[in-house]
Amino acid sequence: MKLGIIGLPNVGKSTLFNALTKGHAPASNYPFCTIDQNVGVALLPDERLDRLGEILRPPKLTPTHIEFVDIAGLVKGASHGEGLGNQFLSHIRNVDAMAHVVRCFQDDNVAHVDGSIDPVRDISVVETELMLADLDMVERRLAKVQKVHSTGSGAAQKELALLEKIREALGQGRPAESLELDDEARELLSETPLLTLKPQFYVANIGEAGITGGNEFSRAVTDYGAARGRETVNVSSKLESELADLSPEEKGEFLKSYGISESGLQKVIHAGYRLLDLITFYTIAGENEVRAWTLKRGQKAPAAAGKVHSDMEKGFIKAEVIAFNDLDAYGSEHAAREHGHWTIEGKEYVVQDGDILTIKFQSG
Repeated sequence: MKLGIIGLPNVGKSTLFNALTKGHAPASNYPFCTIDQNVGVALLPDERLDRLGEILRPPKLTPTHIEFVDIAGLVKGASHGEGLGNQFLSHIRNVDAMAHVVRCFQDDNVAHVDGSIDPVRDISVVETELMLADLDMVERRLAKVQKVHSTGSGAAQKELALLEKIREALGQGRPAESLELDDEARELLSETPLLTLKPQFYVANIGEAGITGGNEFSRAVTDYGAARGRETVNVSSKLESELADLSPEEKGEFLKSYGISESGLQKVIHAGYRLLDLITFYTIAGENEVRAWTLKRGQKAPAAAGKVHSDMEKGFIKAEVIAFNDLDAYGSEHAAREHGHWTIEGKEYVVQDGDILTIKFQSG
């Protein structure tokens, strides 16, 4: 599951990406500093994993992660190839969701492509280009489906009606996501990868002075997002990049001095996790390691086994399950089992967030 970092040039995308992934993507004060996409992983902050470490005391704790892609900045006209438009749009098609970074800080030393700070305008520029790119794709797909439709194909008839509905919405300035399409409709669109169907949230990139309560610009983004059912996270990319070099203790002291319990980066990672509808499950490798894993919500035990190793999914027999809350409450695996908080589940079991799994499988 990949989360793309998008936005106009010079809004702090690469600085945020570097802070999230401890990477070294170019981040400079000029448009299109990023040309090729950069890919990196951010470890998921996980209090439950820390607690499992306290209970089980393994030598090794391995957190799960989320993958971020730093995508070249977009400008007005990108859907027609302006700037790095075509490259930008092709990279977005390959991610599962978007973190849309919006400039909400004043700094005369950092140029803005439009010469002034107006976050709602900036969001509109990006989202309009996404819709125009989708409209072009829908038009091209319609032309193909109309030829098949003339032969009387039932599937083509359904797809044709759906595409026309989406074309109407896009023409009215509404993203495809606003139509709240069901699984059948999304399946019909499998050959039409629409950008505006991808979920997104906003990252309001603010200055250090606004890290506790935001500022007038970030509040405008929050209001805009709330009206569209989208989350907004306030982050100071510059500050977070500086904090990334501190030890956990030093970082904790800094956040405490501001009365903050969670850094902006943690909020971004957790927001991305929620947006992608992911859950975390855990495995215990003897006394050596407790490891966290990522799974799409609603997936079953064999899929979780496959995250650990493909052989486990192929030879899956059963999973022994203890919920994290039960292990936390009783303080040990043994005590949780003694009180009946342990089950054996088969192939149809839907894994729950926080499950601790011991997977039994037949090798070979």
